[in-house]
Order: sequence, then C-alpha cells, then structure tokens
Amino acid sequence: MDDEFNKVVEFHGHVCPGLAIGYRVAKYIKGHCDKSEDEELVAIVENNSCSVDAIQQMLSCTFGKGNLIFKDYGKQVFTFYCRGDSKALRIYFKGEMPKRMGELQEKRSKNQLTGEEQKELEGLRQSYIQYILNANDDELLSIRSVNLPEPEKARIYPTLTCEECKEGFMEIKGRTACGKVICMDCFETLVDKCN
Repeated sequence: MDDEFNKVVEFHGHVCPGLAIGYRVAKYIKGHCDKSEDEELVAIVENNSCSVDAIQQMLSCTFGKGNLIFKDYGKQVFTFYCRGDSKALRIYFKGEMPKRMGELQEKRSKNQLTGEEQKELEGLRQSYIQYILNANDDELLSIRSVNLPEPEKARIYPTLTCEECKEGFMEIKGRTACGKVICMDCFETLVDKCN
C-alpha cells in the first residue's frame, strides 16, 4: 500500500473493498482534475458506502463545503464536475466481487459463519482489495464524459428558530404545521396531530 492509500485508511479507520474502490476512483480523478481547495471540483456520489470517505479525503469534496452531493441510488457511481473547464466525468465501478465472498458476507450478516469460513472470508476480502488496488483502470472503471449543468455553489441560508422545539434550523428546510414554522424533525411528529 502506498502512502496516499494509508492516509485514506487512517481517515476511514479500516481497510475494506469499498474504501479501495473510492481510492481508485479518486486517484483517477486526481489525474484529470485539480484537488478542490474550495468548490472547484464537485463530486456527485450515488452511494453512502465506505468509498465516499476516500473521495472526501483525497479530493477535498465534503458536505461542509457544499461540493459533495449525495444521491441515494445505491450504485458505485461517481460523477465529478470540474468548474475550471466545465467538464464532467461519470465513473462507474464495474469490478465484481467474487461470488463466494458475497455468499460468506451474507452468512456473516446472519451470524452463521464458522471460524473456518471467517478465515476464508478474510482471505477473499484481502485478495479482492489487492485486485482493486492493482488492476488497470479500464478493468475496474467505466469512464465517460457527460453533459451536466454546473452545480450550484454552496449557499448559506438564514437560521430560523423552530416554534415547537426552539432549536435553530436552516430556513430552506423549514415546514409549516399547526400554524407554526417548524423544523423538519418536529414536522414529522406534528403533521399527523394537526390533521
């Protein structure tokens, strides 16, 4: 493992196939776009797996800066918009997990793994991670240019105080229920009571 991958592991907390996927995607993008000091690079991720931590650590795309956009599609797909040259690249991770590894992970999720199977699973995971880290880009990644409208830059919205719980929230996230302007959390609780 190289120093850059070690930094990603340190940020994430452990080594896993998902992190290796994100590392490979981010490594590819680093060769085609500049790292984002502010919002020059925007990442649109279609999953909330370990892979996204590598995107954050290596490319400086974060929710806090507003240049990390999450779409809950459950796909290992990452689209990057480079503001400097108005180009967008969509990357789909097409590498396939070994079938046996999937079977063992399913058994583990049900607490049905034997000690022998646990060792087998760990060996398969390590082999798969090494495959992801060392395979050629064209073997792992489906990359294409896409037309994408320029993503909005991050905006700072006024803070309102919820008339129910008295906590501050972002104005754009407010709702109205029972004649009150409230936060989304209170809205979910109150909406049925008002009707």
